[in-house]
Amino acid sequence: MEQNEQPKTFFKNKEILVLEDDSFLAKRLAAKFEKLEVGVTTCINLQEARKALENLVFDFALLDLNLPDGESLELLREELLPSNTFTILMTAEGGIQSAVEAMQLGAVDYLTKPFEIDEIPFLFMKCDRQRKNQRLLQHDSERRKRKTANLFFEGAFKEDLHQLTKITEVDQRLKNNLPPLLIDGPTGSGKSTYARWVHDHGPRHGSAFVALNCSAIPNNLIESELFGHEKGAFTDAKNARIGLFEAADQGTLFLDEITSLSIEAQAKLLLTIESGMIRRVGSSNEIKVDVRIIAAANQDLSKLIQEGAFREDLFHRLDLLRIKIPILATRGKEIVNLAKHLLGSLSKKYQLDTPAIDPSSENALI
Repeated sequence: MEQNEQPKTFFKNKEILVLEDDSFLAKRLAAKFEKLEVGVTTCINLQEARKALENLVFDFALLDLNLPDGESLELLREELLPSNTFTILMTAEGGIQSAVEAMQLGAVDYLTKPFEIDEIPFLFMKCDRQRKNQRLLQHDSERRKRKTANLFFEGAFKEDLHQLTKITEVDQRLKNNLPPLLIDGPTGSGKSTYARWVHDHGPRHGSAFVALNCSAIPNNLIESELFGHEKGAFTDAKNARIGLFEAADQGTLFLDEITSLSIEAQAKLLLTIESGMIRRVGSSNEIKVDVRIIAAANQDLSKLIQEGAFREDLFHRLDLLRIKIPILATRGKEIVNLAKHLLGSLSKKYQLDTPAIDPSSENALI
């Protein structure tokens, strides 16, 4: 659905079930949706609603909680409303506990009486956008997982898969509060690919994977990039903007080339890892975030610590889990097999015949 889609376009020729024993409110709700060209079925009790659900399929449902013959939650408990029916519970003041149960049973939202009837169509439209966004995230996650599932883990690369699997086994046991992961390896060794593999095969695969190349952001902008900023926080801050930590909330934030961060930026990153809180530039309010950090380094961190270029306390925070990727030169003859695997994948992608690698080229690779 487009952001500027109008209610009448969205609701036209759809069906809604209105379960409400207050005849005056039921008529007002029906009139509102009939103006939007929605087919309206009104019921005053559970018995009528059950019969309607046996014979009709509804796109939307508005359910009053307390009815003459019971609670409308019974319809949700009995799974009479399909999961693709947007269901909103209408409850009197004090019915929050029932509203929470309704959400757990599949309702998309609840309204506390009295409410503005004109707001209900927009509430349904908002729920539709959220569901589509969730489906897009799921689709993106599935696409990424298919891509990372095609990685080459044969021969000398088996040890890499062993390391990655050990990490995801720990993640699956923990589920929440996942510790940071440090990926150590030279440029071109596949650190970003392995970071995505860990995310896509872990408990957060359905949430966002946000990547940042720290070397690509100037020092004076890195704090705003990571933590966001409020309007007017600095000269070019014409609007408020969330940072990458907020964008990656409940998901994974991959910080590539973390050694490029200044000592000041490292200190703020350490504080966020320890507290689980961020503060946008220009704001005094703290925001709680739940982000799994994966950091990649292409330099010797121990040497940088001795030189004073990298904080030792940040290193120990990041080094709770580590994957070390060797340089390609140590892979031996598996380099040729890797090249053949990549050629095969690219040929399949572009629907071409897979070319052969002649012996002289194989020798050059080794």
